[in-house]
Amino acid sequence: MKSKLMKRQNIRTLSLIVCTFTYLLVGAAIFDALESKEEVRRRDTLLEEEMRLRNRYNISDSDFNYLRRNVERTVSYYAGIQWKFSGSFYFALTVVAAIGYGHSTPQTTAGKIFCMIYALAGIPLCIIMFQSVGERLNVFITYALKQMRKCLKLQNHEVSQTHVILVTTQLSVLVLTVGALMFAHYEKWRYLEAFYYCFVTLTTIGFGDYVALQKNQALEKDPQYVAFSIVFILFGLTVISAAMNLLVLRFLTMNTVDERRDELEAAVAAQNAIYLDGDVITSNGNVHVVSNAQERAPAGMRSDVVSVCSCSCYKWRSNHREQEDRHRRSEIFTTSVKSSHDNTALDDSSDERDAFLQYHSKRSSL
Repeated sequence: MKSKLMKRQNIRTLSLIVCTFTYLLVGAAIFDALESKEEVRRRDTLLEEEMRLRNRYNISDSDFNYLRRNVERTVSYYAGIQWKFSGSFYFALTVVAAIGYGHSTPQTTAGKIFCMIYALAGIPLCIIMFQSVGERLNVFITYALKQMRKCLKLQNHEVSQTHVILVTTQLSVLVLTVGALMFAHYEKWRYLEAFYYCFVTLTTIGFGDYVALQKNQALEKDPQYVAFSIVFILFGLTVISAAMNLLVLRFLTMNTVDERRDELEAAVAAQNAIYLDGDVITSNGNVHVVSNAQERAPAGMRSDVVSVCSCSCYKWRSNHREQEDRHRRSEIFTTSVKSSHDNTALDDSSDERDAFLQYHSKRSSL
């Protein structure tokens, strides 16, 4: 049974690996088809614009490269001061939540070292916290669904795992859509761009091409928007974690169900098996039991349970066993009686022999 279970799990793991790599290959092919031509077009357009500016203002290569690096470094500062308390809190949240937009990064050596230490302890803590809160959310959803079923007077009040997964999925979609509406309003993005930002944020992908709180010095001048962004990330990650936990748990329980089924099959096989005390010899698929091998019941089982040998050659039942026991007891009694008679006869013959010897000894002496 264990080998059968291990074989099934190995096949499932191999199938997952093959499906994952197939999924990656399909995704790469689709992204290649969608983005490669656009990338070449945008690159050519930007290079033409660059050459036009350089020719117009007669900028040398070294000056233009210096200007380019300077522009790239000052992009984050156009949004305002990033390292005051509100901006630092927003950055710390993106670190421990493993989002990592890349919009603002530590520049000092001490800041980089502290960032690594802070992330090393904060990321596991944040993952555990989100999973724990997500579990509590699933419990609350289960309780709410049970109460709704009772209010609707349904016969079955039980809530399955599938029902909870559907509710958490719908709640996740609701969080994404509402968040997209709010960010589209504050950031003046199109709705698709705002929804894309919300999805990339809550799935902790964090490309950084769209980052909130980077316009009009929002980190310093709009505390309400800062609070909304932080609450959105925390609550959204909690809901997404709840849905992910259920999906992962659903997959893991598949192995548990297989193990329980194999255990039940093993238990049934154990109940229908014969256990022999002694030597058993097999030849050509036949079973030959040596005379000192006797059937015994498994531990914890009654002796009158029907037993079937695993080789399906013998089908012994309790009445056959009782008949054999009675026959064995009768043989033992017959053997004991016969042995007692034999012992008596031996005693009589020995007495006659002694008397005969004594008679001949007296006669020879005369």
